[in-house]
Amino acid sequence: MEDQASDRAHRIGQQRPVTIYRLVTKDTIEEKIVELHRHKRDLADDLLEGGEMSGKMSARELLRLIREEG
Repeated sequence: MEDQASDRAHRIGQQRPVTIYRLVTKDTIEEKIVELHRHKRDLADDLLEGGEMSGKMSARELLRLIREEG
């Protein structure tokens, strides 16, 4: 969803620089989702660059992201 919004801002014909701000409140589920999203992107980048999937998220890491204490 974030990429889609960014792509809309950078649409064809856009002549001016575009700055996108993402505000995330600390210690919220949104912060955990952003961290999970970042991890997924890193995995995808690693796969596209031909790297190993050694960065695969373990069950423990996933639970840590979901739990309140983060």
